[in-house]
Amino acid sequence: MEAASGVAQRYATALYEYADERSILSDVLDQVRSLSRLIVESTPLRDFLKNQTLDARQSSKALDAVLKEQGFGEAIRHFAGVVAQNRRLSRFQEILGAVLALDAKRRGEVVAEVRSAQPLNTAQRSNLQARLAEAGYSRVAIVEHIEPELIGGLVVRIGAKLFDTSIRGRLTRFQHAMKGAA
Repeated sequence: MEAASGVAQRYATALYEYADERSILSDVLDQVRSLSRLIVESTPLRDFLKNQTLDARQSSKALDAVLKEQGFGEAIRHFAGVVAQNRRLSRFQEILGAVLALDAKRRGEVVAEVRSAQPLNTAQRSNLQARLAEAGYSRVAIVEHIEPELIGGLVVRIGAKLFDTSIRGRLTRFQHAMKGAA
């Protein structure tokens, strides 16, 4: 798990500055949060975004229809269209996370990238927030990513610190320990 790529940062900065210039930043950020949650909670949408075999125009139209149906505003729909036209939909969730990370950084918050096998529910998010506060991270913005290959548990990155409680991580550590014992 690494920080957002240069591509994601450029798109994030462009959307952030566009929204800020037009004084619609708070609305756009709310919609980015909603869209991020929608992607995390919708396996069909995640699969659609990862499918790079689709035509860019068709992807753009299909995504616009979904976003319009879900009530997203013109700025987000247009931005998604640009991302689709540039064949970057497979990185869309990362781009949205970079927008939220940019906002958190500008507000003085620390960003916690959380990777899990399945979407976190409200209670799990609250518990994670409480645990992070106990660890000294009281002002934390959580950016979620779904990685089914983790099997279970969480991988949390805050700056350079990585906390891996995933089953995949535990199996990997166990495998390395077994190799060392042989």
